[in-house]
Amino acid sequence: MPCTRADLEARERQFLAPYAQFSADTRGRQHAEEPPEWRTHYQRDRDRVIHSRAFRRLEYKTQVFLNGTGDHLRTRLTHTMEVAGISRNIARALRINEDLTETIALAHDLGHPPFGHKGEACLNRLMKKHGGFEHNCQSLRIVEELEQKYPGFRGLNLSWEVREGLVKHYTACDHPARRKGFDAKSSSLEAQVANLADEITYYSHDLDDGLTSGLLSEKNLRRDVRIWAQADRTIQREHGALPEECRHYFIIRCLIDGQVKDVVNTTEERLRATGVPSADAVRLQPKPLVQYSPERRAQNQELRKYLYKNLYYSPEVHGPNLRAVQMLEDLFHHYTAHHGEISEFTRKRARKDGWPLAICDYLAGMTDRFAMLEHARLFGVKS
Repeated sequence: MPCTRADLEARERQFLAPYAQFSADTRGRQHAEEPPEWRTHYQRDRDRVIHSRAFRRLEYKTQVFLNGTGDHLRTRLTHTMEVAGISRNIARALRINEDLTETIALAHDLGHPPFGHKGEACLNRLMKKHGGFEHNCQSLRIVEELEQKYPGFRGLNLSWEVREGLVKHYTACDHPARRKGFDAKSSSLEAQVANLADEITYYSHDLDDGLTSGLLSEKNLRRDVRIWAQADRTIQREHGALPEECRHYFIIRCLIDGQVKDVVNTTEERLRATGVPSADAVRLQPKPLVQYSPERRAQNQELRKYLYKNLYYSPEVHGPNLRAVQMLEDLFHHYTAHHGEISEFTRKRARKDGWPLAICDYLAGMTDRFAMLEHARLFGVKS
């Protein structure tokens, strides 16, 4: 006999903790659909995210280094996949819903514009008189409005719980979005895990990319970053002298393992202390239950300050990103003055949403590569 959705839902009841978000208890979708036959609701959501155009575009969007800078450096897509993997690991350890956690992780950056956080800041400034721009809100706008793959509705028609996770997504670099209908004090544990997995991921892979690019050095990391020095000592004690590439990999793996263990242990303690009996009880908590220990949080803050000083605002990263962001601003002003230069789909959107929002949607959906090519086409300057 094939495994049906009902079988999968029964498995969740059997194996997940009582405070997990059970797929059978979903608050549903904006547009009614027949439930999936062989998948849970969240598994369907995950597949819809993966098959979206917005997801595919992440391959050519900046994480830290401009897309195309190096073959081994992360893009927004590889970052997203790493977040999804770490999210699943933490969710499994906490016995909460892996499928929901993974889906939120896969969708969390769909709304990111080209050129990373500097591109986001640029669009927010350009849209100041029209509601601003925030990639969390844009992720939600993509899955609710902009993707057009299904005949009966706009967007992907994802479940309420996935959209809740996008509304309330935030990390040290983000600000949680605000949205009517998602006014609980906290989000599900699954959404909280995706948030923290995002942070764990970019700490680790930004270190890796910084070392690969030569902008960071092991010598300085050992001297200035406690969390790196501790992991380095552990690897030396367990494995002795290793080749450079292997040593970097194992130190960063050690960092990730330490972060994950800390989050799982700290969260388990908080869950026991609060005694939350259900997913909705989690949402009533005044603060997230998925957290680092105070010691680990302090170490991460030290690492974050180091990365800002030595990587994110280094001339080699900051300068090219600023020049790329100027292209984004040039394109915004050009399309505002020359509506005929923009795509037909965007012109149709403008009739409904107005030109500023339609142009912003168009720019936010661009990859780094397309934005550079479009700028060269319109202004005759090779990027």
